Amino acid sequence: MKKLSSKFAAVTLAVVLSISMAACAPQAAPVEEKPVVEAPKVEEMPAEETAVADAVDAYFSNMGADLYKVDEVELVEKVKAGEDMYIMDIRTKEDYDKGHLKNAVNVPWGPAIAENLDNLPADKQIYLYCYTGQTAGQTTALLNMAGYNVKSANFGWNLGLSQVPGIEEVTSMEATEIVASTPADTNPQVRQAITDYYNGLADVKGSTYANYKISEDDAKALLDAKDDSIMFLSVRKAEDYAKGHIEGAENIPFGNGMQESFGTLPMDKKIIVYCYTGQTAGQAVAGLRMLGYDAVSLNSGMGSPKTAENGWINKGYPVVTQ
Repeated sequence: MKKLSSKFAAVTLAVVLSISMAACAPQAAPVEEKPVVEAPKVEEMPAEETAVADAVDAYFSNMGADLYKVDEVELVEKVKAGEDMYIMDIRTKEDYDKGHLKNAVNVPWGPAIAENLDNLPADKQIYLYCYTGQTAGQTTALLNMAGYNVKSANFGWNLGLSQVPGIEEVTSMEATEIVASTPADTNPQVRQAITDYYNGLADVKGSTYANYKISEDDAKALLDAKDDSIMFLSVRKAEDYAKGHIEGAENIPFGNGMQESFGTLPMDKKIIVYCYTGQTAGQAVAGLRMLGYDAVSLNSGMGSPKTAENGWINKGYPVVTQ
């Protein structure tokens, strides 16, 4: 047998020693394998809620500088000029019969509006009005979400249109018949949400929150009682909020993109929304309620010369600046 070379013998000896030392060395504890934890699954929003949320988002995202309103004088001039448009009077039939804008149809505030969705024209500009603008603000928002092009008359009939010089020329007591038109292709879920919205008025009828509104006196009583189930939301401009607002009120200025801040609002409180006279607060209330918030608007808002003795400030109620 041939002898191993000295070089090979040395390498073999080193390997043997290495194995021996490894065997004698303390063994490291085996690494414990941690179970793989799956990330919690995020439940997708139901299709009906997604459709409604999208409609609300589109309404505020597409808002122009006119805030979905038309000046009362401008609307009277449009009627005088015989402009091709569609006018809705959402006051009671009794008040409609006493006098309304020429060619205006009467669709009283309430379930009748949802019931007549298919009788509205998607191919025309729709103008509507109520008494002072608040319920018209709600309706303007809802009909736009349904796919119509709608604006409400500034200050409504009582504070706006009826005070425009020359209004007599375009005031009529003859009813205009509602006829079927080419309706908007309203999403079924949005349609149902609007129907539920108006049907819900029956639940608050005769209560503190009738018509999804609250009086200045009732709101002041809740504030004085420090009722923590409610909160105030000012949708006035930031500079006006800074000059004076209802104690504890949050501020989300009304306008394009305001819906991006809705997620900061509590779902477990009644939200009392106020603006200057109530009209834009009505729009905000409609959007919030469609999203599931319990929102109502403050009657006549903070108040203005137009609202006479109505409105928070006109009632002599206090404001704070901090």
